[in-house]
Amino acid sequence: MKLIIAYIQPEKLNSVKQSLYEAEVFKISATNALGCGRQKGYHESYRGADVEVNLLKKVRLEIAVNEDFVKPTVDAIIKGARTGKIGDGKIFILDLPECIRIRTGETGNVAIG
Repeated sequence: MKLIIAYIQPEKLNSVKQSLYEAEVFKISATNALGCGRQKGYHESYRGADVEVNLLKKVRLEIAVNEDFVKPTVDAIIKGARTGKIGDGKIFILDLPECIRIRTGETGNVAIG
């Protein structure tokens, strides 16, 4: 079992969800996040003062999958999120030692679904 964490551009969320759906990955969690990387933010003027904005809006996706779904899930995220420009995001893949479905008490691969 693996936990896939992806940071993507907010405007790419619908595209990524569609790609995941086509790859038969239906269970995801999405949260708003702030972060910076190579983009390094930008400057804007607010009431005549120069303001540096270096934490940019991102969306964090968390997807728990069985081993067979790791590559299709990663490929779907890349397909939906890639623009070819700096700031497309990152994907992290972590080992997931245990999963428990609260409703039934099932554990392991069966609990992920």
